[in-house]
Amino acid sequence: MDITSIVLLLLSIIYFLLIVGTFIVILTDKTNTSRTIAWLLVLMIIPAIGLVLYYVFGYSPRRNNKGIEEYNKFKAALTSEMPEIENYYEGVYKEKVRPQYHPLVDLLERSNDSWLLYGSKVEIMTTGQAKFDALINDLENARHHIHMEYFYFRKDKTGNHIREILMRKAAEGVKVRFVYENIANIDINPRYYYTMRKAGVEVLPFSKGSLPWIRRNLNNRDHRKIAIIDGKIGYTGGMNIGDRYAFEWRDTHLRIKGQGVYGLQYNFLHIWFESAGGLPENIREYFPPCKSYTNNLLQVVPEAPNSRWPYYLLASVHIVSNAKKHIYIQTPYYMPADSLLQALKTAALSEIDVRVMVSRKADIFFMDPAIHSYYQESLEAGIKIYELTDTFIHAKTMVVDNYVSVIGSSNMDLRSLELSFEINTYMYDEEIARQNCEIFFNDMHGCREIILERWKNRSWIRKIIESVMRLFSPLL
Repeated sequence: MDITSIVLLLLSIIYFLLIVGTFIVILTDKTNTSRTIAWLLVLMIIPAIGLVLYYVFGYSPRRNNKGIEEYNKFKAALTSEMPEIENYYEGVYKEKVRPQYHPLVDLLERSNDSWLLYGSKVEIMTTGQAKFDALINDLENARHHIHMEYFYFRKDKTGNHIREILMRKAAEGVKVRFVYENIANIDINPRYYYTMRKAGVEVLPFSKGSLPWIRRNLNNRDHRKIAIIDGKIGYTGGMNIGDRYAFEWRDTHLRIKGQGVYGLQYNFLHIWFESAGGLPENIREYFPPCKSYTNNLLQVVPEAPNSRWPYYLLASVHIVSNAKKHIYIQTPYYMPADSLLQALKTAALSEIDVRVMVSRKADIFFMDPAIHSYYQESLEAGIKIYELTDTFIHAKTMVVDNYVSVIGSSNMDLRSLELSFEINTYMYDEEIARQNCEIFFNDMHGCREIILERWKNRSWIRKIIESVMRLFSPLL
């Protein structure tokens, strides 16, 4: 046997062992059965490419305790500087929430100490103009610090305008910290951020490290949208920074004053700490005293793929399973996890009014058949589906029983439920719920309802494509 044959034999053995080893790793992943099946299919259909794809995108960080360890380091560092924060809010306001939602409050508090916060003034914004006009005004009036963390921060008119403000405020002596999702914004030249740093803005990428040992999995993106001004005003919701969000899409965002800002600040500082930023000096200055504006009760809840449990999924199933009257959902992508889909169908079959609003056309063409694959069984169970026809709906909202509202960054798909770093605000407030219901029904005027009998008559080719895409929907 010549040297070439020996090398080829060794490479074949290594390749075989890699395939078998990867199969074993995938099979032993108990975090999500649907994803396990999808990755096994990929590996069987395109083994060589599938091996690379799984290595780069597939491994679930929930399989180890790294996320818990990192969070505990952050919490220890913060409480050593500000010990009163550790248990200050725990259980203080729970009696103000309706008793049937106490288990939900307890569940959500387990997600990185997501305290129940009282007295916030919450403004719901449904247009980019409202959000960006208010945000720009608040940024211009910043005196102590500005913290921003965004999935998309585009290099366009809107993004450049806000970037100029950040650089100018940094030059004035305001502490400006900025976390950007570097994988999602890979098309932006590094000099864009270098110029910000040169002007005094502290800029950090979310993912640090290099192949093959990248610090965070390339598939686990920072999908959050957070802005904090002086620890007194906070923004969060569905809108990224860019012209598309300012002028084109239908979206929902929150402007918060009061204790609710503490929740945003805590989670921003956690990501800043994990992104190698450490903790700012004089940490108490980032949690200034605030007054109560209303009787609002809310929890700012992070979702992280390296946490022990998928809290957004668990909370969504809990809320849906305990609904008594109605469930109204707006989402760009309707591809719920099996457990959530079963809960939604159970609610609809129990004669609860379940309505889901999506767009007629997704922003990514291959998402449509995957989304449509969930329509028929949902309609058959009595879930009403509405498609917004005149624009793309990027809002991520849920309102239940005229009391609980959820507004944040999480879509109703496996990426948000399992893979991405998200932030969502859970509000226990009749007035906020009333506003959310009103927004939902106003949007219905621009929708077409999907009728089951008509939907069944779509072509067999579409049905086949939908079935195929359904198999791979956990990976989209």
